[in-house]
Amino acid sequence: MLNYEELGFKAGLEVHQQLNTGGKLFCRCPTILRDEKEVRYTLRRYLRASESELGEIDRAAREEEKIDRKITYIGYDTTCLVENDEEPPRPLNEEALEISLVVASLLRMKVVDWVYVMRKTVIDGSNTAGFQRTAFVASDGVIESNMGDVGIDTLCLEEDAAQKLREDKGEVTYSLDRLGIPLIEMGTAAEIRSPMHGREIAEKLGMVLRSTGRVKRGIGTIRQDVNVSIRGGARVEIKGVQNLRSIEEVMEKEVLRQIELLKVRDELKNRGATAEREIFDLSDLLKSNSFAINLKGFNGFERLEKEFSDRVKKFGLEIYDLDKSDLARLKERMNIKEEDLVFLIEGEKKKVLNALNSVLDRAEAALKGIPEETRRALPDGTTEYLRPLPGSARMYPETDIEPVFIDPDRLKRILNNLPELIDERKKRYMEGYSLNEDLAGLIAKSEKFKLFEEIMEIYDLPATLVVRTLETTVQDLRRDRVKVDNLSKDHFISIFKNLAEGKIAKEGIPEILRFFAEDPDRYIDEVIERSGKMDLSGAEEIIEEIVQEKLDFIKERGKGSFSPLMGLVMRKLRGKVDGKVVGEILEKKISESVSQTDR
Repeated sequence: MLNYEELGFKAGLEVHQQLNTGGKLFCRCPTILRDEKEVRYTLRRYLRASESELGEIDRAAREEEKIDRKITYIGYDTTCLVENDEEPPRPLNEEALEISLVVASLLRMKVVDWVYVMRKTVIDGSNTAGFQRTAFVASDGVIESNMGDVGIDTLCLEEDAAQKLREDKGEVTYSLDRLGIPLIEMGTAAEIRSPMHGREIAEKLGMVLRSTGRVKRGIGTIRQDVNVSIRGGARVEIKGVQNLRSIEEVMEKEVLRQIELLKVRDELKNRGATAEREIFDLSDLLKSNSFAINLKGFNGFERLEKEFSDRVKKFGLEIYDLDKSDLARLKERMNIKEEDLVFLIEGEKKKVLNALNSVLDRAEAALKGIPEETRRALPDGTTEYLRPLPGSARMYPETDIEPVFIDPDRLKRILNNLPELIDERKKRYMEGYSLNEDLAGLIAKSEKFKLFEEIMEIYDLPATLVVRTLETTVQDLRRDRVKVDNLSKDHFISIFKNLAEGKIAKEGIPEILRFFAEDPDRYIDEVIERSGKMDLSGAEEIIEEIVQEKLDFIKERGKGSFSPLMGLVMRKLRGKVDGKVVGEILEKKISESVSQTDR
């Protein structure tokens, strides 16, 4: 196991959470995602890096420009000219600002007096304008954890990027439905001490965000970026970690990658390796527009070869596989030795030369150690190269949006009405309703927690049963492809009312929920009738029938036959009779059968 303290491990997190607002951040289009089949129009563009108002071009933007992507955007009847970058942005969404102030207050952060919107250069195509709008809201907060508290350096309010649908050989397609959805971006200090600590901090921040009750939920609504470095290494930003389980794995694998690259650097120095900036035109020997480089002393490092390959893929190109005859022809021309690594690429000349220069940049960096860069998280916990870390020239003022003054009275009102944290609610449920930790945590973080409290206040029912119905039973039905989204608060209230009055059995709840989901406009009495509540005489007949069928089994197992037969009976009755009553009848029938057998 790695000793992260000895390695000089330092890490920070950036958490990006979509907000559940009535409109987007700089227009009033709805914040819903659409099916690509519903497309209404398409736009095609190329983006170029340009100087900011400060007269500088960001280094990450320069590299993205070299890739020369053709970008297609698809829009819908729920997107407008603001997303298209054909109309100025509207004023900052006040609802989104309010939510960001609530989160800042929960984290005890210092809120700014004025909120200014800035432009952050982005020319990978994810924003039609070539920049993302972001506003600094608060700083100097703290998140508490069992493994050590961590500072929250910044909280920003920003617009989400367009959703990438596909990319193929220099052409990329984005959907405009996600562009402009309000996001909170929180950045921690580099005070995370281990990958496990990183996961805990991410969980705590997610808990704070969900406690507001005003954030979106589901896949893609929250994303984490991870910043990792070790002693002798460099800060590497890893973007797009989608779930908490992956955070720990991504951090661990990045540490291992940096350790390996430092070993590679030392071996390259021992070999006297060099990265000479000479590109060979081999069009006369091989295919037209074939170019190659010879990295002296770089052969045999699998880790490094993947790093080089990632650079080439960025340009939509592939490395040419050299066979023995090709290599023989190139050896003399390029002075290739056994320890040398040759990269040969063919294709459009401009792209090929840019790709090979990118590989040479990476080779030069390998001789020094580890380059600062932005990488993308992959499903297996590894990463691939995206671009250099952006510099200070990336951010500059937004001139189309007026700043917003934060009234001290507004902050006081927010501080006096902060929502209860999910962790505090969980503790309250454990103490007040005698729920175990798992069930208390399940309902505390659920969107149905208020419904749970209302039911418990009105009806004298076991809290465990109510939680399992609202959460576990509904999830089981969802897995069975039941349309549980049709279930409303009134459906649950009517079910628990009839349960408390003894009109239905708890075992019948799943069946009743299924009926409601299929036909949500039905009244509870109709649903109970359809689900077929059975009187005791009918239940006794079914139990007697099963007992008679299983007499040999009862003779063999005696009273030990109760549990298997109970399962059969309950499946047959499908919750139409209370389980306790069924158990009493079955137990009596088994006892009678055993007594008759003993005579």
